[in-house]
Amino acid sequence: MRVFYSLFITIHTCLIKSASLFFKKAKLWSNGRKKLWISLEEKCQGRNDIIWFHCASLGEFEQGKPLMEKIKQDKNVSLLVTFFSPSGFEVKKDDPLADIVTYLPVDTPQNAKKFISIVKPQKVFFIKYEIWYNYIMELSKAGIPFYYVSSIFRENQYFFKGYGKWFLKQLKKCNCFFVQNENSGKILRKHGISNVVVAGDTRFDRVYAIAQYPFELEFIPLFKKEKKILVAGSTWMPDEKLLAQLFQKISTQYKLIIAPHEVEKNHIEQIKKLFHSFSVVCYSEKETKDISNAEILIIDSIGLLSKIYKYADISYIGGAFKTGLHNILEAVVFEKPIFFGPEYRKFNEAVELVNHGAAFSITCANEMAQQLLFFENNPSSYQTTCDICKNYIAQNLGATDKILKYIIMVSD
Repeated sequence: MRVFYSLFITIHTCLIKSASLFFKKAKLWSNGRKKLWISLEEKCQGRNDIIWFHCASLGEFEQGKPLMEKIKQDKNVSLLVTFFSPSGFEVKKDDPLADIVTYLPVDTPQNAKKFISIVKPQKVFFIKYEIWYNYIMELSKAGIPFYYVSSIFRENQYFFKGYGKWFLKQLKKCNCFFVQNENSGKILRKHGISNVVVAGDTRFDRVYAIAQYPFELEFIPLFKKEKKILVAGSTWMPDEKLLAQLFQKISTQYKLIIAPHEVEKNHIEQIKKLFHSFSVVCYSEKETKDISNAEILIIDSIGLLSKIYKYADISYIGGAFKTGLHNILEAVVFEKPIFFGPEYRKFNEAVELVNHGAAFSITCANEMAQQLLFFENNPSSYQTTCDICKNYIAQNLGATDKILKYIIMVSD
């Protein structure tokens, strides 16, 4: 089965390279790996203290960052961070926390063996998922301890099916799975994996740290004036169409900040067309246009969203209509009600917050408008929702320390 798996990886790589002729992301993915080996050998030369973190993309980097910071504080090590996706690498390639940042070579037997022989990591941390068969195989052969951090497992995942037993054997080689919830632990134990610790989600530690750090975005109070703010983060076109319908109903009470997931010029122009009957300004225009009289502010830049949520009276998180719900904890930590689309049940924190009454899943603009009207007429209910968000974050802090405590204990 390893042969078929590796063949599939090779074919997938060829398809991405072909797509790079037409699509920007695929081009970044392909070009970023062209001189990977030469650069990696240069940067790793003379280092025998490398701790390797692998992240699929930007979200996983933020999830792993609290653990990266703690390890850098406690030990004199070199930190290697690898990414699969350009959306992570391009943003974090110069991050000062990491000593080396690179793309992960595709998961073939040859690449995995070569990569590990060059890096020679002391320990390896895979953030959340990123289960790569050949890398696991080579790490196990080399006797290098590796861990999965803030993972979530579901019974319907393929490696728990009869046809996935060949891959399940690889999972059993992991030194420890630090999972987010007890259900994930039960699933792993049911399938013969006992090296499990229910540590929680390190994203709570990360978003809490961001919220505690003093900062001000002076352009937002200028934009807000006397109205309330609805912040819509990581949106896609289905979300933006809903917001366009919603804003027709709430524009007398709210101003809207949209931070789309894709900030390419064509997408920004599409958003502007949706809101053509309102005054729209982009973040990139804030120095040349009067944003105080605008009704809608589009954030056509990356890296601000986690701070912008601080100014929200209501937050909307995109992705739950089609692509998958984005990070809601960045908004929850600022203790305001959050909204998102109907496809959220694969996300543990979303399910819990809906059950607690702090998050609201909607299918149309009317549903959200009605809930906002309810909050307007019942301020005590709004405050209760804010308090639930605050308590939820407080109750889930500490995953990073649990993980470190376990690693230190087994190392000793």
